[in-house]
Amino acid sequence: MSEVSPSAEALTDLVLTLFRVNNATLIWGDRLVAPFGLTSARWQIMGAIAYADRPQPVAWLARDLGANRQNVQRIVNELAKDGLVAFETNPHHKRAQLVVLTMAGLQAYEAAVRAWFPAAGDLAKDIPSDDLATALRVLVTLRNRLAENGADAEDRSA
Repeated sequence: MSEVSPSAEALTDLVLTLFRVNNATLIWGDRLVAPFGLTSARWQIMGAIAYADRPQPVAWLARDLGANRQNVQRIVNELAKDGLVAFETNPHHKRAQLVVLTMAGLQAYEAAVRAWFPAAGDLAKDIPSDDLATALRVLVTLRNRLAENGADAEDRSA
């Protein structure tokens, strides 16, 4: 076995911790937004819809989220069934409908956002903002390098 560099060891520890943090964040997020009829996954997709410059089809939402298109489609279909999103005709593509928040969806999303900021403040308590900024820079760099290496959601095989 070849020698492992200190950077490779540190990155391994970071990635393993990211997996654990991701799982814990999803559980925490699910509890945070449950009162609004949401899950972390639903809220994430609704956020992508809310922050988009204009209505987008599912494939574009998935790309923007770095998520698998089929998973996003499944969640969007559930949101539509619950009346939180609706589909509009796409003038540029007959089959790829545009996804928009309904009034109920906007209200649920905004309620979740209002709950988020105090909860995020509590979670970030005593973590210096410079440390959070550094962590963000490292994660963005890793995400960009992974993208450069062709690692995107659509490439995943189950």
